[in-house]
Amino acid sequence: MLTPEALIPAMALLAVLTRELLWLCAAGIALSSLDDLAVDFVWLWRVAFRKAPPLPPEPAEAGRFAILIPAWDESAVIGAMLARLLATLEHPDYHVFVGYYPNDPETEAAIRAMGDRRVQAVSTGHAGPTTKADCLNRLWRAVLAEEAESGRRFKAVVLHDAEDLVHPLSLRLYDRAIPGLAMVQLPVLPLVDRNSRWISGHYIDEFAQSHAKDMMVRAALRAPVPSAGVGTAIDRAVLERIAGPAGEPFDASSLTEDYEIGHKLHRMGLEGRMLRVRVKGELVATREFFPADLEGAIRQKSRWLTGIALAGWDRLGWSGGWRERWMLLRDRKGLFTAAVTMLAYGASLLMLTQMAMRAMLAEQTGQALPPLMGEGGVALCAFLILNAGLLAWRLLLRAGFTARDYGWAEGLRAVPRAVMGNGINFLSALRAVDRYRAALESGHAVRWDKTPHRFPAGEGANG
Repeated sequence: MLTPEALIPAMALLAVLTRELLWLCAAGIALSSLDDLAVDFVWLWRVAFRKAPPLPPEPAEAGRFAILIPAWDESAVIGAMLARLLATLEHPDYHVFVGYYPNDPETEAAIRAMGDRRVQAVSTGHAGPTTKADCLNRLWRAVLAEEAESGRRFKAVVLHDAEDLVHPLSLRLYDRAIPGLAMVQLPVLPLVDRNSRWISGHYIDEFAQSHAKDMMVRAALRAPVPSAGVGTAIDRAVLERIAGPAGEPFDASSLTEDYEIGHKLHRMGLEGRMLRVRVKGELVATREFFPADLEGAIRQKSRWLTGIALAGWDRLGWSGGWRERWMLLRDRKGLFTAAVTMLAYGASLLMLTQMAMRAMLAEQTGQALPPLMGEGGVALCAFLILNAGLLAWRLLLRAGFTARDYGWAEGLRAVPRAVMGNGINFLSALRAVDRYRAALESGHAVRWDKTPHRFPAGEGANG
C-alpha cells in the first residue's frame, strides 16, 4: 500500500507536467487573444463610434430580383417558408427559384403546391444530395433561361435557405445598395429556442458578435467580406463575370461556396459589405432556427470548418495583401483554438485536482511540498492573470453584443454558454479533420452533410 510520503515524488513530477502544459496553453491562448484584441481595437476605432455611410436613395424604378433557394429534403419547411415570403416581402418585382432533386418528390410537391407564378420549381436533373453549390448552379441556369424567355434582366441574385424568415424590407435595401456594392450581406439573427438554451443558444452569441463586429471590421479594413449563404444579394452582372465561359458561378466541389464568393469578389477588385440597418428599432436581418441538438450542431459546424479551415486552405491559399491574409488566418485558426482551449480546460482541472491532493498530503505528512508551479511560477502566474484579463474582456464583449440584439437575460447567459460553444467547436474540429482525412484518402469530394431544418410555428402565410 502506498504511503502519503511515497506519493510526494510522483506529485512533484505531475506538477512539472502540469506547469509545462499550462505554459503551452497560455501561450497559444494569448496569441489568439491578441489577434482578437487587434480586431476589437479596429472595431472601436473605425466602426463603433462612427455613423455608417448613408444608403443611396431608392431607385426611381424598382429593380428585379431573383431569389435562389437550394432545397434537399426540405418538404417539412419549404411550404411555410415560401408562403410567408410571398405574403410579407415588400417589393413589387421578384422571382423565386427553388431547386429540388428528382429523388426528393416530397420537396418538389411542396414547392409546386404553392401555385404562385412568382415561384418556379427547378430540377437539378440528377439525384441528390450534392453540394449546395451544385444546386445553385442549376438555379443560375434557370435564371438565365427565365431572362431569355421574359426579355427582362434581373438586377441581382439573392441567396436564401429553405428555413429562412426573410425580412420584408430586405429587397428594398438591396435595391438601394446595388450596383454601388457588388455584394450586400444582411445580418443573420438565430432565433431563440427556449428548449435549447445552451446548444442552439450558443449560435446567438457567435452570430451577434460576428455580424456586428467582425464583418464590420473586415469592411472597414477593405478585406474580403464572406457571404453567410443567406440574406446575401450579389449584383447579377458580377455573378455572370464570376461564372465566366463555364457558366457556373459556384464551384460545385465546394462545401462553403458562400464563403468563397466573398473572396472571389475581393480579388476582382469589387466590394462587398454587411449592412446593419434598423427600421423603427428593428434590425433588418434574416432569422432562422439553428440546430438544437448536439449532433446537429457538430455536423453543421464541422461542415463549416472543413470548407473554410481545411479545404479553403487548399482552394484559396494565402494570396492577397496583409489584410486578406490576416482574415484568412482568423478564419483558419478555429482548429487551433479549439484544441488549445480543450487542453487549457484539462490543464486547469488537473491543477485544481493537484492543489486538493497536495493539501491533503501536506496535512497527513506534515511536510511542506514544493511549490505547485516550481521554478518560474511567478512568471507563469502573471501570464495566466493576463490571459484571465483578456478572457474577461472577450466575455464582456460577447455578452454586450448578445444583449444588444436579444436583451440582457440572453446577454448574461452568453458568459456560461461560451463553455458550451468551446466544447461544440472542439468536437466539430475533430469531425472536420476526420472527414477531410477520409476524403483525401478516398480521393472523393466531401459531401453536403446537411442538418435538418425547422420553421417557426405560426410563421406561415400570415406570419
